[in-house]
Amino acid sequence: MKKRIIALAFVYSCIFANNLSAQDIPVTRTPEELKELFGFCEKADLLKKLKFTLEQADKVGDVDYWARLQQKSIDANTNEVFATANEVQQEVTKKYKAFLSSDQVKALTDFKRERAGNPEPCAVITLAYNHIFDTLSLQRAVLLYKTPNRKPLIDKLGINGRQADMLFETEVWKQKEALTIAAIPESDFNRIRRTVAMFKEREHRYKAIGLSDDQIEAAIQFFKEHTLVQK
Repeated sequence: MKKRIIALAFVYSCIFANNLSAQDIPVTRTPEELKELFGFCEKADLLKKLKFTLEQADKVGDVDYWARLQQKSIDANTNEVFATANEVQQEVTKKYKAFLSSDQVKALTDFKRERAGNPEPCAVITLAYNHIFDTLSLQRAVLLYKTPNRKPLIDKLGINGRQADMLFETEVWKQKEALTIAAIPESDFNRIRRTVAMFKEREHRYKAIGLSDDQIEAAIQFFKEHTLVQK
């Protein structure tokens, strides 16, 4: 048991050390911001991939936030309970076991180890933008999109012409919003919040157009593959 606790402590230590790269964030974030990032990114994976309940996922986020606060105070030499990171990680394991089964703790450990070793960008906080939209009006950009892509989009998604036109309008709105967000410094966490809000608004608009979940995924992929280029 002692060896397993030490092993878990090592894994969690690596996870916390690599948490920023796992979220693809290039600047140091506060524990509060990292907790918010958990809600944007990792929480969804716990629900979908590990089949945790919403309550369990929220508790994992709370434990991780607690651990970061403890580590922050250790670094500042102000922690009156824990002296080392390993002591904190051992307590993290105990806290996880209070609301997760042994199999779930192992699954969570493996999941976090995989994320630490193979970090993947978190889609909802990943900002991509195209400077061609700097100088194009919304109407002009929509026209440039529609001319070569309207029929392929209709055929790919199985939608009508009006729905296709609304999708082009939504994509141009998103591209222009992305450029506005890109002007926010990367060190400002509002850049991430605005990016998340942008994607949520896109999803809201897609659903208002009448797209199913499968059609939404197909539309997102379509616009990844078909973008405007400078001629």
